[in-house]
Amino acid sequence: MNFENKTILITGIDDFIGYRAAELAIAKGMKVKGLQSSGTQDTKAKNLGVEVIVGKINDAKTAQKACEGVDIVLHTAQLAQEAGPLKDFREVNVDGTITMAKAAKSAGVKTFVHLSSVLVYGFNYSDRVTESEPLAEESNPYCQTKIEAEVALLPLNNPPDFGVIVIRAGDVYGPGCIPWVARPVHFMRQKLFAYASDEHGVINHVYVDNLIDAIFLAIEKETYGEIFNITDGQNTSWKEYFTRLAAISGSPEPMSIGKDEIKLFLKLRAQGQKLFRKKADILPESIDFMTRPYACSIEKAQSLLNYAPKINLEDGLKITKEWLEKTDLQNLMK
Repeated sequence: MNFENKTILITGIDDFIGYRAAELAIAKGMKVKGLQSSGTQDTKAKNLGVEVIVGKINDAKTAQKACEGVDIVLHTAQLAQEAGPLKDFREVNVDGTITMAKAAKSAGVKTFVHLSSVLVYGFNYSDRVTESEPLAEESNPYCQTKIEAEVALLPLNNPPDFGVIVIRAGDVYGPGCIPWVARPVHFMRQKLFAYASDEHGVINHVYVDNLIDAIFLAIEKETYGEIFNITDGQNTSWKEYFTRLAAISGSPEPMSIGKDEIKLFLKLRAQGQKLFRKKADILPESIDFMTRPYACSIEKAQSLLNYAPKINLEDGLKITKEWLEKTDLQNLMK
């Protein structure tokens, strides 16, 4: 597929992944439309020349309007939290995804890319897990609804009229990232961050530009009906990642505490915040997300897409450091 003069709709364009995808799409000569739920943060995308539509992805009329005149939909919008009511996750991650896909199909969109997650494998998968291996809900609403979205979406694949591609992204980091950059650094600076000392797993990190490169490769090669794990392909321990993140942000080296002790502390912290009618800033379930044991395989993406991550962890963190130096994390985390 030739990208020049094609129109791409990016849902969740106000998130750091969607915004960066818009920048790189424009660089390829594409016209970009964006859909976001809030009207208060659309200035950045508009300044790029993006046509921004405000509305919910599970509203059929909004979805239909957004998909008009579009060649490609990149669906990045999601509810990404460690825990919460299942119905809230299902409303966005499942109903919203299918509403967008059906609207895209009805509007004549040729390509629909769904941004899923390696968390569909759960928290305790095999080493170098591949796209064909079993999925695990883990009684976690995020894991569960990302699986449900894939299951509901893939039957809509019907090329050449409507092609669906699923990208299972690793732990995406880079400028603007909240869970793997801003939030850890925010707590590191308060000396409130710790990693689990009794866990020896790896972070399936993927720099945001590497992820978007893989997405465009999948679109270009029209790999409809396929699912791809996308990470940086490195075997980086959680300890190494968080230690290096502390170093580039000028934060104290993070503490090492047992997994059960951390979860108990966070549970008590969340209860205390609830008592004072404050939203919990980090939940105990986050430790399950941060103690996954193994690296995921990207062999399929390397083979079918010729995917080769261009930005390694050292360079990715250098770019992220520049963003941190000019960002007010205290205000961002409010």
